[in-house]
Amino acid sequence: MITRSFFILSRKKESMKNLFLLLVIGLISSCTPETTYPVGQIKTDKGDILIWLYDETPKHKEAFIELAEDGYWNDYTFNRVIENFVAQGGCPDTPEGFAYSTHLLEPEFDPIAKHVYGAFGAGRDDNPGKISAACQFYIVQNKKGLPRLDGDYTIYGQVFKGMDVVDQIVTVETDSTNAPLVPIKLDVSVIQMTAAQIEAEGYTMPTKGQ
Repeated sequence: MITRSFFILSRKKESMKNLFLLLVIGLISSCTPETTYPVGQIKTDKGDILIWLYDETPKHKEAFIELAEDGYWNDYTFNRVIENFVAQGGCPDTPEGFAYSTHLLEPEFDPIAKHVYGAFGAGRDDNPGKISAACQFYIVQNKKGLPRLDGDYTIYGQVFKGMDVVDQIVTVETDSTNAPLVPIKLDVSVIQMTAAQIEAEGYTMPTKGQ
């Protein structure tokens, strides 16, 4: 005959089994590192700028990360700033262009990458192939965007924190070449952020197909 004590014992064993499974699942979850994403960071004396780098422009993204990790831009400044246009940094424009640069990239035009406010793009000279100079970048500061540049210059990221800093940068006093009279030095790096940290800054991370 099955007694009441048998049922109680069975229930206790089942409860212990379920508790053990929950503990194992919790342990596995705590040991699994949360996914992080590479984010461009530009530190200036006016504040910090954070940039989401597009997967849809992989060569430009890779080049940015490589140059940042090498500390390439840390000897450069924001060298051309124009209100309602762009803040440009990195290697400056030269009369001979970038033909002899070792940082040239074929353009990567993508439908999602438009010249909207805060767009992060690669500079170039006036070459017919629209080849980018990865050593130079710019941030669109025009709040209405610059759609006339779409398809001519590669956009490979979007500023999601620090556009107030960019807005300050483009208003500084400049010389006849639009270079700031007081140099705005760059400290460029790549940091790792989780989706929660990125979205806490008000940025909606793009999903596949967007």
